[in-house]
Amino acid sequence: QLQLVESGGGLAQPGGSLRLSCAASGFTLEHYAVGWFRQAPGKEREGVSCISSSVGSTYYADSVKDRFTISRDNAKNTVNLPMNSLKPEDTAIYYCAASPRHWPGCDSEFEYAHWGQGTQVPVSS
Repeated sequence: QLQLVESGGGLAQPGGSLRLSCAASGFTLEHYAVGWFRQAPGKEREGVSCISSSVGSTYYADSVKDRFTISRDNAKNTVNLPMNSLKPEDTAIYYCAASPRHWPGCDSEFEYAHWGQGTQVPVSS
C-alpha cells in the first residue's frame, strides 16, 4: 500500500524555522516527482515547492523562494522541506504528494496521484 506521511509541522513564530518531512512507504520515493502543496484558510491549495524524480528540476513559488529548500534523502525514502524566515502568511496545512511522472510541474495538484494527510503550520507570535 502506497502511503505518504508528513511530519515536522507545528506552531512557529514569525522569523522562525521548521523542517517538514514527507516519508513514503510501499514505494520508492526517488522514482516519483514530489510536491509540497499548502492550503491556507479560505484559499485554494497551491504548489509551494516541487522536485522531479531522480536528479533534475525543482520549483519554488515566488512567495517562498530563498526561504524554503526542497531536497531528497533517498536513504530514508523521504523528501524534506526546511522552511526559514517564516511569515504569518505561510500559515496553512502543508501536504506532500507524489507523481509517477518525471516532472509534472507544480501548477496542478491533479498531476499528483498520491497524497499525505497534511500537517498544520500556524505561524503566529
